[in-house]
Amino acid sequence: MKTFSPTLLLWYQQNKRDLPWRHTKDPYKIWLCEIIMQQTRIAQGLEYYNRFVRTFPSPRFLARASEDQVLKLWQGLGYYSRARNLHAAAKSMNGVFPKTYEGVCALKGVGDYTAAAICSIAYDMPYAVVDGNVYRVLSRVFGISTPIDSTEGKKQFTALAQKLLDKQFPGDFNQAMMDFGALVCTPQTPQCEECPLAKKCEAYRRGLQEKLPVKAQKTKVITRYFHYIYVEQGKFTWIRQRGAGDVWQHLYEVPLVEGKNEKLPSTTLKKWFGSAKVVAVGKPVKHVLSHQIIYANMYKVILPAACKILAGFQKVPAKDLPKYAVSRLMQKLLERV
Repeated sequence: MKTFSPTLLLWYQQNKRDLPWRHTKDPYKIWLCEIIMQQTRIAQGLEYYNRFVRTFPSPRFLARASEDQVLKLWQGLGYYSRARNLHAAAKSMNGVFPKTYEGVCALKGVGDYTAAAICSIAYDMPYAVVDGNVYRVLSRVFGISTPIDSTEGKKQFTALAQKLLDKQFPGDFNQAMMDFGALVCTPQTPQCEECPLAKKCEAYRRGLQEKLPVKAQKTKVITRYFHYIYVEQGKFTWIRQRGAGDVWQHLYEVPLVEGKNEKLPSTTLKKWFGSAKVVAVGKPVKHVLSHQIIYANMYKVILPAACKILAGFQKVPAKDLPKYAVSRLMQKLLERV
């Protein structure tokens, strides 16, 4: 317990990654970083972070943007609820980022982890972060087998992280935990031979690195089959904005038929397009989300100019499609046509 924090901070001073948000105390930029980097690799998120800071240099600029603008800038990053929450939170700030832990916690889309990260880094407040990296490091070093997805486990790890937190350098300590979990104490094949904590690590001593941390519940994954139809109507095509309650909320897509398997539902096609010929474009694509596996096909149909548009869709010039925010899967499929 006594040597954990000093050892970790020394490692961080010698090995920390040079990242743009580590050169600022601006809570707005640190917040942007924390939201963008959730469920995202640094290499991918860095480009998005720089783009958001350039386009929306303050909460006021972000609040003034339309949701479509924010989603378009976010396109390809996934977990789009983060972008919608980011926008809603900016609108609630009245141009000024909150200066208290309670105020930061009240922002839409901000949980305990994000609030602790922002407040410790920007304001030097003594709040420890607890995320996947922290669970992994602490469970291995201290040999804790309590499931991390249980109420007891969450309380136990939160209390331990808070006890270990260096109150003088809380921001550095939290960032050290993040980097250490990402670079040394990794989920698979951890770098135990290079680990400065190895001599006192219970998992290393007992050969339990691959078994810790423990999760009590397995995530249920469902399989879905999407059949997209690109409509070519002269220089125009059809799109719609997805509604609430499903993946890719408020993003745009071409007509979609969801089937029970990889076979295109012919009844729906006949109802929509009559006798017009629908042709497959390319091979099926497998798209993996956190709790879903989607098998998607792209088809194309050419319709005469007089053909009536389907209810709920809008007709837009095909050349304007890049202006609309779409999912990464939709972007892949559109590139075919």
